[in-house]
Amino acid sequence: MRIAPVLAVALLPLLGGCQWLPWSAKQPEPAPLRLQGELTRSAGELVLQPCHQQRSLPITAEDSLGLPYAVARLQQSEQQPLFVDLAGRLQEDASGEQSRLRVNRLYRLQQGAHQGCNDAQFKRLIVRASGNEPGWAVSVSALGMMLERPGVEPLALPYVEERLPDGSLSFTSEADGRRVELWLTPGRCVDSMSGALGHLQARLQLDRQPPLMGCAALGGARD
Repeated sequence: MRIAPVLAVALLPLLGGCQWLPWSAKQPEPAPLRLQGELTRSAGELVLQPCHQQRSLPITAEDSLGLPYAVARLQQSEQQPLFVDLAGRLQEDASGEQSRLRVNRLYRLQQGAHQGCNDAQFKRLIVRASGNEPGWAVSVSALGMMLERPGVEPLALPYVEERLPDGSLSFTSEADGRRVELWLTPGRCVDSMSGALGHLQARLQLDRQPPLMGCAALGGARD
């Protein structure tokens, strides 16, 4: 019967200490929303129509992305839609409606809006990289790595992925007597032929041949 009073006394400092714990009603910010769609100009501002949706969202991009300048470089006319793959946060207007997208990351910007929105492989891809002179393309998914080159049979390979502290990625394969290494480094990259913009710089090493350079972007299976 004497135990209860002792416990009550022992708990007093703990209960009192709870009164000093800070409390904040601030909610954590939601993760950026990734969207793909047609990018056009309307009334002097950029407007995104997400793929397979009817709504349109005016967008505001962080200055460091240089999005208006990239759009002006790729568009042949203001009416020409571009395909864009980006991420940002929806902003609410005075009525509480989500009416604008604040863009803080640009994955891809290219011509061919219809083709981009109908890319059946996008959601399964971890990354897609390509380069020119000579042409090459590498697609990486959970199923493996696919190397494609003009005039050469596509090569499907298993791979090992490595992520470095600076944000770089590597996908390496040693199979069928071949060694294939795809290195991806964060940094804006412009395709030398199409002018398409990617957010990763790519380097492809085939066996002991000189490295091939190109651009890349993360797919729908990897943010």
